[in-house]
Amino acid sequence: MNQIAELPLAELPGLAGPQMRAAAIARAGSLNAALEQGLLPARASVSLSEGLVLGLLRQGVTKYLAIFGHGSTDLAEVLRVYTDAGVTQVFNFRNEVEMAHAGTALAWVYRETCAVVTSIGPGALQAMAGSLAAASNGVGVYHIYGDETTHGEGYNMQQIPKPLQGLYGQVTALMGQSYVLHTPEALRDALRRGTQCVHHPFKAGPFYLLLPLNTQPRIIQDLNIAGLPDRLRVPKAAVADDGLLREAAGLIGQHARIVMKVGGGGREFATPIRALAERIGAAVVLSPGSTGVLPAAHPQNMHVGGSKGSISGNHAMANGELLIVIGSRAVCQADCSGVGYPNAQAVININADLGDATHYNRTLALVGDIGVVIAQLLETLGKSEVVTPARQQWLAQCADAKAQWKSFLAQRQAGAGLVDPIWQRPVLTQPAAIKSVCDFAKAIGAVKFFDAGDVQANGFQTVEDDQPFDTFTETGASYMGFATCAVISSGLAREPRYGIAFTGDGSFMMNPQALVSAVEHGARGMIVIFDNRRMAAISGLQQAQYGVDFRTNDGVAVDYVRLASSVAGVKAVWGGDSLESLAAALREAHAHDGLAVVHVPVYAGTAAEGGLGAYGSWNVGNWCDEVQRRYQDMAI
Repeated sequence: MNQIAELPLAELPGLAGPQMRAAAIARAGSLNAALEQGLLPARASVSLSEGLVLGLLRQGVTKYLAIFGHGSTDLAEVLRVYTDAGVTQVFNFRNEVEMAHAGTALAWVYRETCAVVTSIGPGALQAMAGSLAAASNGVGVYHIYGDETTHGEGYNMQQIPKPLQGLYGQVTALMGQSYVLHTPEALRDALRRGTQCVHHPFKAGPFYLLLPLNTQPRIIQDLNIAGLPDRLRVPKAAVADDGLLREAAGLIGQHARIVMKVGGGGREFATPIRALAERIGAAVVLSPGSTGVLPAAHPQNMHVGGSKGSISGNHAMANGELLIVIGSRAVCQADCSGVGYPNAQAVININADLGDATHYNRTLALVGDIGVVIAQLLETLGKSEVVTPARQQWLAQCADAKAQWKSFLAQRQAGAGLVDPIWQRPVLTQPAAIKSVCDFAKAIGAVKFFDAGDVQANGFQTVEDDQPFDTFTETGASYMGFATCAVISSGLAREPRYGIAFTGDGSFMMNPQALVSAVEHGARGMIVIFDNRRMAAISGLQQAQYGVDFRTNDGVAVDYVRLASSVAGVKAVWGGDSLESLAAALREAHAHDGLAVVHVPVYAGTAAEGGLGAYGSWNVGNWCDEVQRRYQDMAI
């Protein structure tokens, strides 16, 4: 317990306003408890900055990730007082993009809502750029930025140099939900809208609070602290129309070849999804964000499907007659830019979001909470026999495709090195190296983070999760550097997991300052750098489309072991050129009580054995005309 919280009750009123309020909250254990116990008055005159901190406490937000500047000094002072009292925690960072990624991971993996705080100008724009990962993956995070003053006395340093009002608010509003606290007394409305965004039950995202420099210290007279909005709570929604459920059951009964596509929104509902799949004999195809919804070895798990899918996943997509979509946004790569289901005649879409639920033609939309709706559908199906001989034949065909995929994986992951033109010696392929690290992560119960690019693609084709939430692959924005920064979150979380970041050399160099932050905040985890000295995903795409790659590499070698070792507290290990040396490096890195880095050279080139291949279509480059022609011919 901190010293202020241990003060006798009689001494609390003797403290200055913010100190007294912080001490009262610390004594009670929470803002609501302090109000209930009468330690904190229901009304008080406070600055906008303090009112914001109180309002976020009301919603359970106690952790702030911050890079303070001249645009946030007043808020910083309030956070100093509340942090000294033990009510809030503030974690300082070195780069706003890195900080935004760490906040996204903290909310995504550990379900701890936090606030990212920056100054005005470049810092705010960098944090907003980093928030694309949260926006694309439906993760709720508060973003609090400084903003230009409201009196219009002239340009403020680092504002957008254009004679228009509220430009930062306009920019952030394009990314998500935004609120400029031009009027401090609007705090209540801002926080209500904030929790509606950040804690949205199925489509959360970043909420941007803009604090003008001059309104932060402004006093809100007689603020009703007890009237600040609580964290959003909404009931789960069911399908109220029994006729729609009977219609869905009828569609299931009509079709022998059912393919079920599970998106990232389905990860919360692994148990009911598995029950439905087994009940109706559906071949289940996963997205990169839903691995583990069915165990890897489950006979109906066809693994990932899409433009960078798998033999089995894409077989099920290409041949299914009835498509059941669960928790998916139909992202271009996940459904092959709309042409991934050429034989589908009808769609049942289970999703809480109306737009996503009605994305395809010929759709019966069952809009509501996924778990509730599946339970309703199972009840409607009753005990009638739905896994017919024809459906068993369909599953047998899919099982053959899965066997082909597993055989193919075994060949590509066998560990034989390839002579690389840059390394000028045999080095591991990415399939072999990634498989080795995935197996190690599974053995120690680590959470896996995948960065953008070739590592990410080979990664989601490789992972064999038996439960959801063991892998987080940032495919929403494919933001280079996310995985490296996500490892920091274990040092911020109440109940951390050991994390392993799978990153390429290019992605790692986007945010190498994460090494410093990880050590500073006590993160325990590992960053594995798969170094092919190029943007291999783009090189491969260029070669597939145009027969030659262009400007996707450089000739500068980097010794990542020396680089990482220069940061005190980081254990850096050379992974070598064989599976045996990599396994030894992983063991050595894991034994370190802190952050470790493993540097692994990997192959990049035109040899097919160097990757896991592509099995679908994608509306990009010189493929566009053909994909668009096929899309116009699609029934769904």
